[in-house]
Amino acid sequence: MQCVILAGGMGTRVAAIAPSVPKALITLAGEPFAAHQLSLLARAGIRRVVYCIGHRGDAIRSFVGSGERWGLAVAYVEDGKTLVGTGGALRRALDTGALDPAFFVLYGDSYLPIDYRAVWEAFTAARTPALLTVFRNDGRWDTSNVLFENGRVVLYDKRREDPRSVRMVHIDYGLSVLTGEVLERLVPPGARVDLAGVYRTLSLEGQLAGHEVHQRFYEAGSPSGLHDLEAYLRAGPERPPG
Repeated sequence: MQCVILAGGMGTRVAAIAPSVPKALITLAGEPFAAHQLSLLARAGIRRVVYCIGHRGDAIRSFVGSGERWGLAVAYVEDGKTLVGTGGALRRALDTGALDPAFFVLYGDSYLPIDYRAVWEAFTAARTPALLTVFRNDGRWDTSNVLFENGRVVLYDKRREDPRSVRMVHIDYGLSVLTGEVLERLVPPGARVDLAGVYRTLSLEGQLAGHEVHQRFYEAGSPSGLHDLEAYLRAGPERPPG
């Protein structure tokens, strides 16, 4: 299992808290966030990671290095001077030969304590070119943006423009499995493309499988997210659910 970490964001929401480091290196529970995230991936059975880096990416590369500390093999793909969005960054990684035929996609500020192997097995069983993890949100953590039915994401609508969006109770959990085939078809080389658009197109085509998880997500991209994640990490191995 290979995981691509999208870590090229500007980190504007947490700039006041950590103005001199990228989000991935904000200290939480005594270590930079990237150390916690990579440790989690290693425990989940992932052995190869590709970082898509941009803003202050040199600092991430300097800290993470080869990934040997976590038992990982880490490679890097630079976003370049022209911002091409999350989908464009993945297409750039594909074109450099860094990606497996299928791979996890994870955001550089997401901490998702779930069974990654179960997600991978769900993707394999679904026989679709992509899978999205979803969480029953009911508007609690953020705006629900997924209509999930019978193991499929039948509608991904971040802007909630589709009339069916009123039935949404699930949210994009922040982890997906994609194939190079999807990027080749939906993300032109050099184009600026957001993954939200890719997910929407796949959902409308009936080509986006879903896997529901039940552990809340944590993130290091906002002040409130940092607070919750710090508390979770400091709780140690006997963490309360939710």
